[in-house]
Amino acid sequence: MKKTFKLLLVLVLSLTLVFGLTAPIQAASDTAVSNVVNYSTDVIYQIVTDRFVDGNTSNNPTGDLYDPTHTSLKKYFGGDWQGIINKINDGYLTGMGVTAIWISQPVENIYAVLPDSTFGGSTSYHGYWARDFKKTNPYFGSFTDFQNLINTAHAHNIKVIIDFAPNHTSPASETDPTYAENGRLYDNGTLLGGYTNDTNGYFHHYGGTDFSSYEDGIYRNLFDLADLNQQNSTIDSYLKSAIKVWLDMGIDGIRLDAVKHMPFGWQKNFMDSILSYRPVFTFGEWFLGTNEVDANNTYFANESGMSLLDFRFSQKVRQVFRDNTDTMYGLDSMIQSTASDYNFINDMVTFIDNHDMDRFYNGGSTRPVEQALAFTLTSRGVPAIYYGTEQYMTGNGDPYNRAMMTSFNTSTTAYNVIKKLAPLRKSNPAIAYGTTQQRWINNDVYIYERKFGNNVALVAINRNLSTSYNITGLYTALPAGTYTDVLGGLLNGNSISVASNGSVTPFTLGAGEVAVWQYVSSSSSPLIGHIGPTMTKAGQTITIDGRGFGTTTGQVLFGSTAGTIVSWNDTEVKVKVPSVTPGKYNVSLKTSSGTTSNTYNNINILTGNQVCVRFVVNNASTVYGENVYLTGNVAELGNWNTSKAIGPMFNQVVYQYPTWYYDVSVPAGTTIQFKFIKKNGNTITWEGGSNHTYAVPSSGTGTVIVNWQQ
Repeated sequence: MKKTFKLLLVLVLSLTLVFGLTAPIQAASDTAVSNVVNYSTDVIYQIVTDRFVDGNTSNNPTGDLYDPTHTSLKKYFGGDWQGIINKINDGYLTGMGVTAIWISQPVENIYAVLPDSTFGGSTSYHGYWARDFKKTNPYFGSFTDFQNLINTAHAHNIKVIIDFAPNHTSPASETDPTYAENGRLYDNGTLLGGYTNDTNGYFHHYGGTDFSSYEDGIYRNLFDLADLNQQNSTIDSYLKSAIKVWLDMGIDGIRLDAVKHMPFGWQKNFMDSILSYRPVFTFGEWFLGTNEVDANNTYFANESGMSLLDFRFSQKVRQVFRDNTDTMYGLDSMIQSTASDYNFINDMVTFIDNHDMDRFYNGGSTRPVEQALAFTLTSRGVPAIYYGTEQYMTGNGDPYNRAMMTSFNTSTTAYNVIKKLAPLRKSNPAIAYGTTQQRWINNDVYIYERKFGNNVALVAINRNLSTSYNITGLYTALPAGTYTDVLGGLLNGNSISVASNGSVTPFTLGAGEVAVWQYVSSSSSPLIGHIGPTMTKAGQTITIDGRGFGTTTGQVLFGSTAGTIVSWNDTEVKVKVPSVTPGKYNVSLKTSSGTTSNTYNNINILTGNQVCVRFVVNNASTVYGENVYLTGNVAELGNWNTSKAIGPMFNQVVYQYPTWYYDVSVPAGTTIQFKFIKKNGNTITWEGGSNHTYAVPSSGTGTVIVNWQQ
C-alpha cells in the first residue's frame, strides 16, 4: 500500500499520451505456464516496475514527473516492462531460480505531481494512484509491451502476478475539485466521476480513517486516497470487468492491495467472479504489526477465497534475524501457531521485506540476510523475494526502501543462496507441501524438519555470528546415511551422518552457519499436498497436487461424493466439483488400486454465483458485550448455525447504532431467508417473528433494510 501525503496545492501536468491507451482485443497468452492456482513450488520475485530497469527510454515521463538522476525518490525513474523482459532474457531472474514475478499495478495512473517539502513532489511511480483500470500506465509500456512481458515470462517458465488496488483511485479533496486529479475514475477513457460532487455515490465520503476499528478502516479513506464504494453497482461491475482485461492478457496471479480496507463480503464475491472466469492464485495485503495476531485477518485468510501475505511470518523473521528482539523459540512458536490458525498455510506468501517496510539489510554483516532467505526458502508457504534484497540494498521507510536497483551481480552470496534453494520447491515435495517439526532448539539455533511422505528436508540455522554450538541428541526422519549440505558450504554448512534409528552423529554448528540436508523418494501411496482453488462451486474444476496418485484414473471424493475426473497423473489430478450440498468439505483421493490418501480439509463449495448484498437492521438495541450477527438458510449465511453466523455487524460509519449493517456475499438470483441474532459470549438471543425473505439480484449489488423483530 502506498502511503500518501498532506493535502496541498498541486501542479497538474497536461499530458497527451498516445501510446498504450486502448484496451487490447486479443486472447490470453497461449504460452501460459501450468497450474496457476498452485504456487507452493514457486519462488516469487517482487519488482517495483519503475525502479528495476529502464528498458525503453522512449516511454519515460517528462517534466516534473521524471528524475533521470534517480535521486528524487518520489519521481519516476524510468523502469518499465521492457526492462523486466531484458532481465528475463539475460538470465538474471531464471539464474536465480525465480519462477514468478510480482509487478507493480500496471494500470493507468494520474499524471499530477503532488508537492512535498522534502522530495520536491510525489508521483504515481508506484502504480497505486489509478485513474483508469482498463488502460496501461504508459510509462511502463503499452498493451503490446505487456503482452510481450507475459509471453517472454511464460517462455521461460515464469508466472506473472500483477498488483491490483480496487480500494481507491488517487489522492483527493472533498472540498477542492482542483486537487491533483481529484480521484477521477475513467472507464477505458470515458470519465465516470470524481471525488467532489460525487452524485452517483462512486466513492465513500466519511472522512479519513483513524484506524480505530476494522469498520473505520473499511468505509473511511485510507490517508487522502479517494475510497471506492464497491457496494455501488457501477463500481462493482467496473472492477470486475477491469480485472478481466488483465486476465485476458494471460496473467497468472493477482496481489490485491489493502484487503483490510475493503468489505469482506464484496471481496469474497469479487474472488468468485475471478475464479469463475479464469482461476488464478490471488493473495491479499493485510498488514500486521510486530507480534500482532488479528482474528479478522485469520478469518479473511480462511474464508475469502484468497490467500494473504504472511505478515506474522515476516515480522517474526525480522525480529529474530534482523533486530535480535526475539529468539528461535519465538520463531518456532510462530511456525506452529500459524499452521494451526490458517487453513491453507502452504498458500500464505512469506517474505522478509517489501515496499512498505524497512529493507531487511541495514548494514554490517550480510549473514542475517542470507539466513533469513534460507529460512524463508525452506519454510512452508510461498516465498517472495523483494527486488534488490539479493544485492543487499538498504533503505528505511518509503521512499528510501524503493530506490533504483543498484546492481545485477550474480556472484553475491544472497543471490546464490536463492539460486541453490529455490529449485528444491519443485524437486522435493517436503519443501513445497511438508509439515514442519522442530528437532533441536536454543535461543540461537533452530533445527527443523520438513516432511511429506518419505521426502525429508532437515535445516539447521545458527543465528549467532560469534558462537558455535555442539549439536547432540538430534534425531531426524532422514534414512540412514551421510548427507551433504545442499548449499555446498555456501553458508559454512557441512555433512552429517544419520544412523538407522534416526540419530544424527554429534557435530558442531558453526557461528552463523546454515545447512540444508535432504532426501527425496518416490511415493507408492497417495498423498495430497495442495488443492486449489479452495473456494469453488459445483461444476468447476479444481486441481489436486501431490505424490503417488498413480497413472491410472481413480476417484476424488468430496466427503463421500465422487467428482468427475478431468485429468489424472501421478502428481496432479484435475476434477470437476460434484453437485453436493453447499458448505465446507474434506477432499480425499482414492487410487485405482483402492488406496485412499490423506484428507485436505475446508474446501468451500458455494451455493452458486455470488453477489454482494448489504444487510441492514434497524432498532437492534444491545447491552454491553452484546453484538448483532446475521444467519440464514444458505451456506453463505451459516445455514442457521449460530456458530457460523456473519458478523459482528457494524454500527458506526455508514449507519449508526442502533442500526447495524454488513456487506455479505450471497448466492445470486436466489430468494433467501434470514434473521438477526444477538451474541454475548455463549448467550444467543434470536430475533422474533417470521424469517425475513429477500430476492437476491442476479448481478450487481443489493441492499435489504429491515427492523429488528421483537
